[in-house]
Amino acid sequence: LVLSAVWICLALLFNVGVYLWRGQEAALEFLAGYLMEKSLSVDNIFVFILMFSAFGVPALYQHKVLFWGILGALVMRGVFIAAGVTLMEMFHWIIYVFGSFLIVTSIKMALQKEKEIHPERNAVLRLFRRFVPVTADYEGQKFVVKRGGRYFATPLLIVLLAVETTDVIFAVDSIPAILAVTRDPFIVYTSNVFAILGLRALYFALAGLMGLFHYLNYGLSAILAFVGTKMLLSDIY
Repeated sequence: LVLSAVWICLALLFNVGVYLWRGQEAALEFLAGYLMEKSLSVDNIFVFILMFSAFGVPALYQHKVLFWGILGALVMRGVFIAAGVTLMEMFHWIIYVFGSFLIVTSIKMALQKEKEIHPERNAVLRLFRRFVPVTADYEGQKFVVKRGGRYFATPLLIVLLAVETTDVIFAVDSIPAILAVTRDPFIVYTSNVFAILGLRALYFALAGLMGLFHYLNYGLSAILAFVGTKMLLSDIY
């Protein structure tokens, strides 16, 4: 909880810096983007809990997986943001694609009864297991071990890959959403960065309480529906 508060305070201090440097409009865009990305990131926590449970990851190793998972997410979000901004600058009609996608996603999220994780259905993991030998058990906090002159991946590396591929799916929702707030790559990326950096602390703060968040899906669905509608009406209002 203390770490979560620290990350939130850092984001707000950065927001003050944006206000002093770029002005009021940019500061409001950053704040709106940060709040939206922070809200959507809570949904990630549900998936992380289910994923760690499905793979039987000991609590002691979860810190390391999330640390490297978040670093990978920062890189991938940068790529997604660059692609999204470029597409919207080159093809104006892509805004209607993003808007429609967000509305469809919001409806699916509202109708979703409960989340399920099926690691065996993940195409990336299946492909990885086909070409890389994997040890039967965890080897401490190691991602790779050497045995008999051969390198083996550990189940912890499999979990990390699952976290990274899952973040790609989340990015597909969150990047179009924040592009409805602003198309400034600096604001889009920094708001994403601050939301993601606090995700590990937020996970350990809320992991034991997530069963109480009965209406989270409906809240996030309302946000995505609102943002999607905003994108569709951007040329009218």
